[in-house]
Formats: sequence, C-alpha cells, structure tokens
Amino acid sequence: MMTIAGIIPVVKWLAKIKQRSDESCRLCKRAREQRGASIENLPEETYGHFNSAFCDEVATTVTAAQHFIWRHLYASMQAAQTPMSKLRFVTPDKESSMSTLWQEEEFTFKQICSRESLKEKAADIEKTIVVKEHERARYDFDPTMFYENRFWNRRLDGIVINKYHRTLYILEKRSSDRDKDFLRVKKDEANEQHGSIIEALRAAAPEWTSEQINFVAGRHGAVVEDDFYNKLEKINVQAGNRDKILLAHVHRICEAHDTAMRSYYQQIHGSSGADATTSIENIGEQVYV
Repeated sequence: MMTIAGIIPVVKWLAKIKQRSDESCRLCKRAREQRGASIENLPEETYGHFNSAFCDEVATTVTAAQHFIWRHLYASMQAAQTPMSKLRFVTPDKESSMSTLWQEEEFTFKQICSRESLKEKAADIEKTIVVKEHERARYDFDPTMFYENRFWNRRLDGIVINKYHRTLYILEKRSSDRDKDFLRVKKDEANEQHGSIIEALRAAAPEWTSEQINFVAGRHGAVVEDDFYNKLEKINVQAGNRDKILLAHVHRICEAHDTAMRSYYQQIHGSSGADATTSIENIGEQVYV
C-alpha cells in the first residue's frame, strides 16, 4: 500500500516532506565507510534504488528474492506444458554462463551447431559491442581473449529448446521500479545483454529459429497481462493454467518486494552485521530479513 501510494519513508520521500535535507542512501554510505571507500557521489535513497539490487547493503537479499520469483515461474511453465509440447527446459535451478551451459548440455548444443562455429560467429559480433569502462583493463591486456571470454561468460536465466522444430528460446527475467515505461526499457536492456548470443546462434545455425523472450516485472510488482499471456502461449503453456501462473507469479513478486522492504527497514532501524541474524527470518542462501 505504501509503495503504491509513494510514501515509503526512504530519505528521498522524507526530503520531499522536509524531514531530511540529505537524499543520499544511508545504507550505501555505511557500506562504503566500513570498507574505507569514498562516500562521494552516493546514490539517492529511493524505493527503486534499494529494491532493484543497486543498494550495497540490500543487493544480496534482493537478488535472492528475484531468483526465488524466477525459479517458481520457470518450474510452473515447465509443469504446465501442453500434452503435445516438445519443448525441453534447460537450467531451471540457476542462472548459468554460456560456457557452463555448453559443458552441461554439449550433446544438445551439438545438434544446433559446433562450438567452433559459434565461437567464430560470436567473435565477429562481440567486436561490434562497446567495451565498457570497467572492462577496459581486460580488453587492453588481450583483446582477442577479452571478446571470447565476454561471450562465453554471458549468463542466461534459462533456455528452452525444441529440436524437432529447430527452435531455441532464451528466457530472461527483468525487474524495474524506477521507470514508468519499464516494459520497453527492460526489454531493450535484456535484448542488449543477450544480443550477441542470439545473433551468433542465428549466424552459426541459420536453419534454427533463435529468439529471446523477456519476462518483465515493473513498478511495484506490476506485470503487463497481455504481454505475459502471449509469452506463455509461445512456449506452449496450457491455456487453462495461464491465469493460475500469472496470479502465483504476481503474488511472489509482491512477496519479494516485501522481503526487500523488511530487509531495508531492519538494517535502517534495527541491528546489522553479525547480530542481524537474531529474531529475523532466514530466507535461504544465508540471507536474513
């Protein structure tokens, strides 16, 4: 209710009602001070900041919550396949790099193209993608190895393959609470992240259809219903199960937001550090809220 009303007492809102003058994130400031880093140019403490894994102190909790959402959705889609579906779901339990996926699914991928062919096509495509500032040192050390490693280290949330129809879908989860045009923005971000994989697969295996499908949750847990249903249909989810999957998905998104908010409140107003595991809930992976 507070998120929808826009009155969560983060310092951005507190400054709006004249209760604080400094809008910088208190948790990021504390984390930087603890590791002896500069506290200049701190991000603003907003709901979107701490609930989108950008906050130093809440990022682990938010990431774990997002993985919880995705694992449930992925398993639900896999369980609700139509009787005639030939789709095979890969990596349901964890996000994996292209290199790991290839090692674990070598036989499957060999039916699509050879590793060398994919490597060759990927190198040409990676060279067209801008080298970011934090990648510059690795690029300067060995440009050839940099492009190769960047491609094979790209991480995927899931892959769905139909070898009979020669179709491959890359599934990607995205979340945002900072942009009203979240669906388009997050689709663009996801497509940019995996664009080289899709293009390399299309170039190395032109007889296959390779496509990316992005599942986006937006402002305060919003899901665009028509967009969501269209994607479920594309990956052969039974029509009778789509409403149920959507409702369960939105419910878990709200739970994840609640988890992030409780972690934030606990760290702002409660204890932190070694004693933060007392009288609070362990949500797994050594994350406490």
